[in-house]
Amino acid sequence: MDKRGAAWLSPTLVMADPVHVSGGVVAALTTRPGPAKNGAVRHICGISGGKDSSALAVYMRDRVPEMEYFFCDTGAELPETYEYLTRLEVILGRPILRLNSERDFDHYFKVFRGTLPSPQMRWCTRNLKIKPIEDWIGDDPTVSYVAIRADESNRKGHISTKGNLQTRFPFMEDGIKHADVLRILSDAGIGLPDYYEWRTRSGCYFCFFQRKAEWIGLADRHPELFEQAVAIEQKVLLDAGAGDDADFASQAMKGRQYTWSGGETLVELRARRSEILERQEVAQARSKAARVNLTLLDALSDALDEEDASMQCTVCAL
Repeated sequence: MDKRGAAWLSPTLVMADPVHVSGGVVAALTTRPGPAKNGAVRHICGISGGKDSSALAVYMRDRVPEMEYFFCDTGAELPETYEYLTRLEVILGRPILRLNSERDFDHYFKVFRGTLPSPQMRWCTRNLKIKPIEDWIGDDPTVSYVAIRADESNRKGHISTKGNLQTRFPFMEDGIKHADVLRILSDAGIGLPDYYEWRTRSGCYFCFFQRKAEWIGLADRHPELFEQAVAIEQKVLLDAGAGDDADFASQAMKGRQYTWSGGETLVELRARRSEILERQEVAQARSKAARVNLTLLDALSDALDEEDASMQCTVCAL
């Protein structure tokens, strides 16, 4: 342990009760039946399936051995995410708890009367991710470790109103930056999730924060998931009285999202596949020419940022 590691340890930590599962593997309980033992402080680390939160899990593995790792599973994650989590569990030497909402996306889609989630109405994050976390924590005194890097201090994590929850940012405290995150994952032998070949953000397959080139990536690599996203979108349009070729914007209610990608339907977006990919290739070449020793991931990120540099919600994407 390095000289900074001791700062993360606490004499009040208590390891979660283990249970035996098939194959003799020891795992932490997937639900917590009661408060922490003797008022002990729980230490938790949420993993989104992205590079930063995964690197933080590895970084904290030996600094806080009693850490509880968790993943909010909406049931709509990419196959690459699930595969990566399985590999990450091997590196961590302990399971990553899957937290599930009591209700699925379809339920809340009906509750919000067929309104697609959007940057203005993030009901998916609130109900499918934040609420399950807060329910799982309960009233236990808890420290949550969030993977915001030292070179992105302008980002903010979820601000909980729960008085028993304290947030810490180890990467910011220890000066860990983007290059350090890549090194941590490389040194651990896990590298990056496979979806980084075409997408730079984790999250649901239909995430509204996806850039247009990432939607094309989804269509090329997971056509069945793309078609499911199309079906959800078409239902919204039909319920609003707009056909495939209708001007949905003229019928839009204020603050309501009618399409997953701004300004066009997914059907229209897919029809522009060649144009979108060509524009991405030009942007990547321009980025590589402007920056020396640029990695493929950084070139892809720069190209996508030219289209849309908005920040995805921290809960989903770290």
